[in-house]
Amino acid sequence: MKKHAALLILLTLLCLPNRALAADLDAMIGQMLMAGFRGYEVDETSPIVRDIAERNLGGVILFDYDVKLGKAERNIKSPAQVKALIASLKSHATTPLLVAVDQEGGRVQRLKPTYGFKGSPSAQELGTQSDTVISDAANAVGLELAEAGFNLDFAPVADVNVNPDSPAIGGIERSFSADPERVAQCDEIFLKGLQDHGVIGCLKHFPGHGSAGADSHLGLTDVTNTWSEAELIPYRMLVKNGSVKVIMTAHIFNAKLDPRYPATLSSKVITGILRDEIGFDGVIITDDMNMKAITEFYGREDAIRRAINAGADILLFGNNLVYDPEIVKTAHGIIRVLVDSGKISKERIAESYERIMRLKSGLTF
Repeated sequence: MKKHAALLILLTLLCLPNRALAADLDAMIGQMLMAGFRGYEVDETSPIVRDIAERNLGGVILFDYDVKLGKAERNIKSPAQVKALIASLKSHATTPLLVAVDQEGGRVQRLKPTYGFKGSPSAQELGTQSDTVISDAANAVGLELAEAGFNLDFAPVADVNVNPDSPAIGGIERSFSADPERVAQCDEIFLKGLQDHGVIGCLKHFPGHGSAGADSHLGLTDVTNTWSEAELIPYRMLVKNGSVKVIMTAHIFNAKLDPRYPATLSSKVITGILRDEIGFDGVIITDDMNMKAITEFYGREDAIRRAINAGADILLFGNNLVYDPEIVKTAHGIIRVLVDSGKISKERIAESYERIMRLKSGLTF
């Protein structure tokens, strides 16, 4: 019954000339947040369920490993358990819920064979194979995600393998190739394999993390002297041909693009380059706002304000590097105060809400 109600609401919104007119401010703000949580199962008393039901939380992300606790006890135990967990989460949503996971393949995949899933080769391995092999791998990932109930995969990586030893990218085989056009080709195949099963793919990490000599999970990552325009080629190609619906920002700093702020907080990068220059009008989601590249240099309110005003549509709080069961309540409250005080305009919120609703209209829930 809940699913039918959610679908009816979504269809009603789609029929309106301006969907934002049908939603109040708090509901729109809730759609701009995605959060991680603890637990193999949830019920009405779970903080994440409360956030979905009371704050219209737009999305959740599942992990298999709890970084803060230092052990593999988080959300993923078996295919049957994950499917039941996702179904339970969705049942509490009145607006269709994005359920995301990092399932790239290789070192970065949360649905591991250890838990009874099939698993997938790394991007680096696939990049050396035929297009047919890549397509088969992407379809296998898409099918497995769809069967579990996921509708958003934070993959494929669009980073170019500029530095093979990059600790966050090349060093763990997350890039398809050192050739940006080959990266774009592999990305397009992977995106299609996911989409064929109703799963949205997300390119990451804009404007390019492949030359970095440091990991933005751990602190400042400056690519000023290593980044090149060639790292934008996959984005230009895939936005131009309409393959991509969601793009994730990087927390990298590049003084040539913005002498003051990292990409996630930069209007020069997000609005100036990705929106205006490249022409992307899909959903932009931040990388985890709990990463040290952000938290070590910006207060939470400042980071949230800058990310939204820069043009980000969804703020991701993985809630894993640190853990706070009240993170959604806190972030939602901060955004509401920023809007009420005029530091973020209602129009900026409505703009993101429109994009998110447009994205969700194409999903099967």
